[in-house]
Amino acid sequence: MTVDYAAKSPPGAARDFGKLWAGQSASLLGDQFMVLALPLLAVVTLDASPAQAALIPMFLFGPFLVLGLPAGAIIERVPRRTAMIICDALQAVCFGLIALLALTGHLSLVVLLALVGVAGCGTVFFQVAYTSYLPVLFTGTRKLQRGNARLFLSESVSKSLGPVLAGPVIAFIGVVAAVAVNSLTFALSVLAVLWIRTREPRLPQQSRERPRGWLVRDVRDGLHFFFRHPRLEPVILCGTVYVLFLTMVEASLVLYSRDVLHLEAIGIGLVVGATAAGFPVGNLLSGRMVDRWGVAKTLVVGACVSVTGLVAMPVAGSLGSVGGLVAGSVIHGIGEGAFGPTSLTLRQTDSPPELLSRVNSVQRFLLWGSIPLGSVMASGVIAAYGLSAAVWAGALGTVLCIPVLVRRGIRAEFRGTPPPSDGAALRSPAAQSSDA
Repeated sequence: MTVDYAAKSPPGAARDFGKLWAGQSASLLGDQFMVLALPLLAVVTLDASPAQAALIPMFLFGPFLVLGLPAGAIIERVPRRTAMIICDALQAVCFGLIALLALTGHLSLVVLLALVGVAGCGTVFFQVAYTSYLPVLFTGTRKLQRGNARLFLSESVSKSLGPVLAGPVIAFIGVVAAVAVNSLTFALSVLAVLWIRTREPRLPQQSRERPRGWLVRDVRDGLHFFFRHPRLEPVILCGTVYVLFLTMVEASLVLYSRDVLHLEAIGIGLVVGATAAGFPVGNLLSGRMVDRWGVAKTLVVGACVSVTGLVAMPVAGSLGSVGGLVAGSVIHGIGEGAFGPTSLTLRQTDSPPELLSRVNSVQRFLLWGSIPLGSVMASGVIAAYGLSAAVWAGALGTVLCIPVLVRRGIRAEFRGTPPPSDGAALRSPAAQSSDA
């Protein structure tokens, strides 16, 4: 037996989505402050070396490699709204402690990295619960697509405005106060989620006792469903290949702009930030694209546009055209901005409610877990062949995501053949029997 969400959205769903959107927008903006604030805090306040400060992202994203897959099974055993509240509160406490300890002179680099790692654990569980919660409020592909596009729009805008606002804020109130502001944004997100009145239906596994070995079994069933699904598997693996090579570009772009193109700080910021300018355009276009072309064509077009923009960047750089480099970055952002919310909507509509969190955890594990590997690949290419080679290798490598995407159900739908509609039929026998 599977749990079906109501055919119509529950009363007050639109208002509750507004609360979720507002809270998440606040915390996303605060996160962008940390992109500048945490390394500066480590270097300026703790006298850490740049190499030591570079460990901060590893501690923040490292938990995805350890907890990414189990998080989905665990989240499905608890109400997702409750999980979001706990995880946001945990991150608020961690960043609040960082600010308090720094203010009182008791913060060390080890403590900073430990608290960032704990906050990273909260991020893992929040992301899985958050991406699995929207179907509680909205049903149907069109409503989900519009809701996801708005949530992705907030992420895009925060990436555009966050670093721009963070500089003056840090200069005016100081780096410790900026960390405290981030803690406050998570507290606001907690209040926003607490304010949500819609309650999610109880999933079958939430009302059962946890037998021995349930975690391993649930993770296995989630992976089984993912690898057998004709549309989810190519889309998520496409994203994994894309992020792996995109990380090579992003890890090299700042130094490439400075050392190869000889740009000043303002020019480097323009090149790096141009991608974020394209994201909102793609987010806003994604709904219309799905209405007109369907999910498969929207995903393929979005991926092709993004890859085209990325390949255009080293081409423009080799010609010495900064304008072309910026244009390629914007085009890449537009394509990725259309792909992102569409792929999330696909996961929400093609996954049974009792498996959605596990599918989202597989996606987070593969995509976010590929970031450290992409960084290592970029470092190796830079050391052996230079910055230009790393940008070229990363940009051309993203092209490999297209053949990974255009397979199985995506290829069938692209050609006009409807894919299987009953996702529950694809589950493993163990998963099906556990719902009985």
